[in-house]
Amino acid sequence: MQAENIVETSNLSKIYRLGKTGEIRAVDGVDLHVAEGQFLVIIGPSGSGKTTLLNLLGGLDRPTSGKVVLDGLDLSEMGERGMIMIRREKVGFVFQAFNLIPTLTAIENVEAALAPIRISRDERLEKSRGWLEAVGLGARADHLPTELSAGEQQRVAVARAFVNQPRILLLDEPTGNLDTATGREIMEALRHANDDRGQTVIAVTHAGYVRPFADRILYMRDGKLYERNPSEIASEFEDE
Repeated sequence: MQAENIVETSNLSKIYRLGKTGEIRAVDGVDLHVAEGQFLVIIGPSGSGKTTLLNLLGGLDRPTSGKVVLDGLDLSEMGERGMIMIRREKVGFVFQAFNLIPTLTAIENVEAALAPIRISRDERLEKSRGWLEAVGLGARADHLPTELSAGEQQRVAVARAFVNQPRILLLDEPTGNLDTATGREIMEALRHANDDRGQTVIAVTHAGYVRPFADRILYMRDGKLYERNPSEIASEFEDE
């Protein structure tokens, strides 16, 4: 039985105006369907529109035209309060910048994502510790971000994004600040989490080495999205 689509876009566009006549089509007429539980990787060079597309999918930005349907909800019909609910309850984000709170330990950073949810402190700690263990950081739970390597900090960011059990996880260059070996470790942790929990993952990147971790790969250039076989992707995206 084929999984239902959890993300759908139709003719989605984001246009930035330059002066009186110029424009940049950051996202240009994108039609996208993502099945629930899929691990999708979108590969493209810097400036191709990947981050803009991700922000539109997660409700961080509004499109110029077209629409996004997320878990059955048309984002164009949502007010700001509804969008806050979407971002809090249905979507988890992992950014290239780890965005950890420097004065909090790893487990406290993860626990902070559970603050809006009415559960006991013990349950918050149990969930947070469980996800740190899931990404291989159980032994580093009480360390501050400055005491963690870049790869470990990104693992904390991944655990924080997953802890609310969002239906969809959006990752913007999740390996961008990492060396190749560490980047592969992060992708392995994401792949395992996706396999174990069944959450939908959409990652955008310029790193070709993430391809083996994906169920499906799309290619983005100049704001347009293409379905391509991995072996046909341009040489600039070959494995590093």
